[in-house]
Amino acid sequence: MPKGVMWPHHDLREVTLSSARKLGPVPETLEALREHTRKIGPGGRALIAPPLMHGTGLLTAIGTHLAGGSLVTLAGETFDPVEMLDAIERHKPQSLTIVGDSFARPILNALNANPGRWDVSSVAIVVSSGVMWSLEVKRGLLEHMPQAMLSDAFSSSEALGMGSSIMTKMGEVKTAKFMIGERCRVFDENDQPVEPGSGVRGLVALGPPNPIGYYKDDEKTARTFRVIDGVRYSIPGDWCIVEADGTLTLLGRGNACINTAGEKVFPEEVEEALKTHPSIEDALVVGLPDEKWGQAVTAVVELAPGRTFDEAGLKAHVRKTLAGYKTPKRVFVANRSLRASNGKADYAAAKACAETGAGEAVSA
Repeated sequence: MPKGVMWPHHDLREVTLSSARKLGPVPETLEALREHTRKIGPGGRALIAPPLMHGTGLLTAIGTHLAGGSLVTLAGETFDPVEMLDAIERHKPQSLTIVGDSFARPILNALNANPGRWDVSSVAIVVSSGVMWSLEVKRGLLEHMPQAMLSDAFSSSEALGMGSSIMTKMGEVKTAKFMIGERCRVFDENDQPVEPGSGVRGLVALGPPNPIGYYKDDEKTARTFRVIDGVRYSIPGDWCIVEADGTLTLLGRGNACINTAGEKVFPEEVEEALKTHPSIEDALVVGLPDEKWGQAVTAVVELAPGRTFDEAGLKAHVRKTLAGYKTPKRVFVANRSLRASNGKADYAAAKACAETGAGEAVSA
């Protein structure tokens, strides 16, 4: 089931409008908004690709409405990149909302397979949140929409505004590297601030305003929302490194961390290494029980169309950029989708594939 995160309306509105206030005066009442709209016209059009039950889609939609804009949604029950690109050409939205590579990669594949078919020149900004959005996919999208700004938001339903990353045709940003938000802090496991450039892993914490808690889940609420030095923070469990320049390099969620022979491996960094291989469409990494290692780093992949499965080649590819202990001990081909309908990783499905050895010798 989706997380039941309880936000007071006023606090959610404040978080939504805080970034807009940095750009200039914002109408603070309904009458002020009416007058603002009379003077400059309605807000822009936004195409929302993920389901509106998902925070990325819902909160972007709320922000668009607060600005007097209009929404374009898709009719299909599952994401179809062709349907989305058709809608872009028909409705000319200025902004798109997606969920990382799980939406962006199929869009890029469709654009590459049909050069010149769609006019995407109306798109000024593409907003993503919720999952990793890789540098290679961003580069590809900017080849087709060089006018666009790609905004990668580091947020979750219970912690809005932890950080952001902006990439354009003129300036690249590494995968999982974010500018820290003004309400954001990073603490070590003893609740002490992590010094930039120290190399110490820390947990990302977001100060108020924050949600009341999780609906009917007092234990999870107490675990996530904690008071440090008199300030109530939301700490969803995201680990990071604070670089010397103050930026964050996101490692992953602690509850997904794999302990292999005493070493911590965050699945996301192994997944991103796998997805840079041309034969891989998508990848998830899980830890399976192992007598020797405690947990064995195990990958489950979806192959790109027309590609064959080469387990040894994939391992060698990962080893080029990551330490040997982070290289998957085994790689399996998925026999089902690795993503839920909202674009989120389905680690339970990936683990089931790995446990049964599904598709280990399958080729596309």
